[in-house]
Amino acid sequence: MSAAVLDRAGILALVPHQGPMCLWDEVLEWDAQRIRLRARNHTGAAHPLRVRGRLPAVALCEYGAQAMAVHGGLLASAQGGRAAAGVLVALRGIELAVARLDDLYGALDGEAELLAAGEASQQYAFRLLHEGRLLARGRATAKLLASPESTAPPVAPL
Repeated sequence: MSAAVLDRAGILALVPHQGPMCLWDEVLEWDAQRIRLRARNHTGAAHPLRVRGRLPAVALCEYGAQAMAVHGGLLASAQGGRAAAGVLVALRGIELAVARLDDLYGALDGEAELLAAGEASQQYAFRLLHEGRLLARGRATAKLLASPESTAPPVAPL
Protein backbone atom coordinates (compact mmCIF):
# COMPACT_ATOMS: atom_id res chain seq x y z
CA MET A 1 0.00 0.00 0.00
CA SER A 2 1.29 3.44 -0.81
CA ALA A 3 1.60 6.21 1.75
CA ALA A 4 -1.55 7.84 3.03
CA VAL A 5 -2.88 10.82 1.12
CA LEU A 6 -3.74 12.45 4.45
CA ASP A 7 -2.63 11.48 7.95
CA ARG A 8 -4.47 11.89 11.26
CA ALA A 9 -3.18 15.42 11.82
CA GLY A 10 -4.57 16.43 8.44
CA ILE A 11 -7.92 14.83 9.24
CA LEU A 12 -8.08 16.61 12.60
CA ALA A 13 -7.59 19.93 10.78
CA LEU A 14 -10.68 19.24 8.62
CA VAL A 15 -13.31 17.95 11.04
CA PRO A 16 -14.84 19.08 14.33
CA HIS A 17 -14.20 15.66 15.91
CA GLN A 18 -11.09 15.95 18.04
CA GLY A 19 -9.01 13.69 20.25
CA PRO A 20 -10.23 10.11 20.49
CA MET A 21 -13.62 11.06 19.02
CA CYS A 22 -11.94 11.51 15.63
CA LEU A 23 -12.19 7.91 14.48
CA TRP A 24 -10.14 7.87 11.26
CA ASP A 25 -6.34 7.64 11.15
CA GLU A 26 -5.64 8.17 7.46
CA VAL A 27 -7.17 8.88 4.08
CA LEU A 28 -5.97 6.35 1.52
CA GLU A 29 -7.49 8.01 -1.54
CA TRP A 30 -10.28 10.34 -2.51
CA ASP A 31 -11.84 12.18 -5.44
CA ALA A 32 -14.92 14.36 -5.92
CA GLN A 33 -17.31 11.42 -5.40
CA ARG A 34 -15.54 8.94 -3.09
CA ILE A 35 -13.18 8.49 -0.19
CA ARG A 36 -11.31 5.51 1.27
CA LEU A 37 -10.00 5.69 4.84
CA ARG A 38 -8.36 3.51 7.49
CA ALA A 39 -8.62 3.29 11.29
CA ARG A 40 -6.83 1.20 13.87
CA ASN A 41 -8.49 2.41 17.08
CA HIS A 42 -11.41 -0.01 17.41
CA THR A 43 -9.59 -2.41 19.75
CA GLY A 44 -8.44 0.29 22.16
CA ALA A 45 -9.79 0.10 25.70
CA ALA A 46 -10.30 3.89 25.73
CA HIS A 47 -12.42 4.02 22.54
CA PRO A 48 -15.08 6.70 23.21
CA LEU A 49 -17.94 4.58 21.82
CA ARG A 50 -17.32 1.51 23.99
CA VAL A 51 -20.28 0.31 26.03
CA ARG A 52 -19.66 -1.97 29.03
CA GLY A 53 -16.15 -2.72 27.78
CA ARG A 54 -17.20 -3.62 24.23
CA LEU A 55 -17.41 -1.69 20.98
CA PRO A 56 -20.78 -2.55 19.42
CA ALA A 57 -21.12 -2.84 15.64
CA VAL A 58 -23.58 0.06 15.58
CA ALA A 59 -20.49 2.27 16.12
CA LEU A 60 -19.73 1.58 12.46
CA CYS A 61 -22.47 4.09 11.62
CA GLU A 62 -20.37 6.79 13.31
CA TYR A 63 -17.34 5.67 11.30
CA GLY A 64 -19.50 6.06 8.17
CA ALA A 65 -20.73 9.50 9.21
CA GLN A 66 -17.19 10.65 9.95
CA ALA A 67 -16.07 9.40 6.54
CA MET A 68 -18.66 11.81 5.12
CA ALA A 69 -17.23 14.60 7.26
CA VAL A 70 -13.66 13.97 6.12
CA HIS A 71 -14.74 13.84 2.48
CA GLY A 72 -16.70 17.07 2.87
CA GLY A 73 -13.73 18.76 4.50
CA LEU A 74 -11.44 17.66 1.68
CA LEU A 75 -13.86 18.89 -0.99
CA ALA A 76 -14.22 22.30 0.66
CA SER A 77 -10.50 22.63 1.30
CA ALA A 78 -9.73 21.82 -2.33
CA GLN A 79 -11.89 24.81 -3.27
CA GLY A 80 -10.22 27.11 -0.76
CA GLY A 81 -12.96 27.03 1.86
CA ARG A 82 -14.14 25.26 4.96
CA ALA A 83 -17.00 22.81 5.03
CA ALA A 84 -20.34 23.88 6.43
CA ALA A 85 -21.28 22.14 9.66
CA GLY A 86 -23.70 19.26 9.35
CA VAL A 87 -25.99 17.22 11.54
CA LEU A 88 -26.69 13.56 10.89
CA VAL A 89 -30.46 13.29 10.39
CA ALA A 90 -31.05 9.84 8.91
CA LEU A 91 -29.54 6.41 8.51
CA ARG A 92 -31.10 4.05 5.98
CA GLY A 93 -30.54 0.50 4.81
CA ILE A 94 -28.06 -0.25 7.58
CA GLU A 95 -26.72 -3.80 7.49
CA LEU A 96 -24.36 -5.04 10.19
CA ALA A 97 -22.51 -8.33 9.70
CA VAL A 98 -20.93 -8.53 13.17
CA ALA A 99 -22.06 -7.84 16.72
CA ARG A 100 -18.93 -6.07 17.93
CA LEU A 101 -15.64 -4.58 16.69
CA ASP A 102 -13.20 -4.69 19.58
CA ASP A 103 -12.35 -8.35 18.90
CA LEU A 104 -11.34 -7.69 15.27
CA TYR A 105 -7.56 -7.23 15.09
CA GLY A 106 -6.04 -5.28 12.24
CA ALA A 107 -7.25 -2.14 10.50
CA LEU A 108 -10.78 -1.12 9.61
CA ASP A 109 -11.22 0.25 6.10
CA GLY A 110 -14.00 2.64 5.19
CA GLU A 111 -15.47 3.80 1.93
CA ALA A 112 -18.01 6.55 1.37
CA GLU A 113 -19.63 7.69 -1.86
CA LEU A 114 -21.47 10.97 -2.33
CA LEU A 115 -24.93 10.15 -3.71
CA ALA A 116 -26.61 13.56 -3.60
CA ALA A 117 -25.63 17.07 -2.52
CA GLY A 118 -27.78 20.15 -2.28
CA GLU A 119 -27.84 23.47 -0.46
CA ALA A 120 -29.49 21.97 2.63
CA SER A 121 -28.45 18.32 2.73
CA GLN A 122 -26.22 15.54 1.50
CA GLN A 123 -26.53 11.80 1.22
CA TYR A 124 -23.71 9.25 1.18
CA ALA A 125 -23.48 5.49 0.92
CA PHE A 126 -20.85 3.92 3.14
CA ARG A 127 -19.17 0.55 3.63
CA LEU A 128 -16.88 -0.61 6.43
CA LEU A 129 -14.55 -3.58 5.99
CA HIS A 130 -12.08 -5.62 7.99
CA GLU A 131 -9.46 -7.58 6.05
CA GLY A 132 -11.72 -7.41 2.98
CA ARG A 133 -14.80 -8.68 4.85
CA LEU A 134 -17.86 -6.44 4.75
CA LEU A 135 -18.81 -5.42 8.30
CA ALA A 136 -21.45 -2.78 7.59
CA ARG A 137 -23.07 -0.77 4.87
CA GLY A 138 -25.82 1.77 4.58
CA ARG A 139 -26.72 5.32 3.67
CA ALA A 140 -26.56 8.46 5.77
CA THR A 141 -28.12 11.87 5.28
CA ALA A 142 -26.81 15.08 6.82
CA LYS A 143 -28.63 18.39 7.16
CA LEU A 144 -26.25 21.22 6.41
CA LEU A 145 -26.15 24.26 8.66
CA ALA A 146 -25.46 27.75 7.37
CA SER A 147 -21.82 28.70 7.83
CA PRO A 148 -20.54 32.24 7.13
CA GLU A 149 -17.03 30.79 6.73
CA SER A 150 -18.01 28.43 3.95
CA THR A 151 -16.88 29.63 0.55
CA ALA A 152 -17.26 26.30 -1.19
CA PRO A 153 -20.37 24.31 -2.05
CA PRO A 154 -21.91 22.93 1.14
CA VAL A 155 -20.34 19.77 2.45
CA ALA A 156 -20.87 18.36 5.91
CA PRO A 157 -18.23 17.82 8.59
CA LEU A 158 -20.45 15.69 10.77
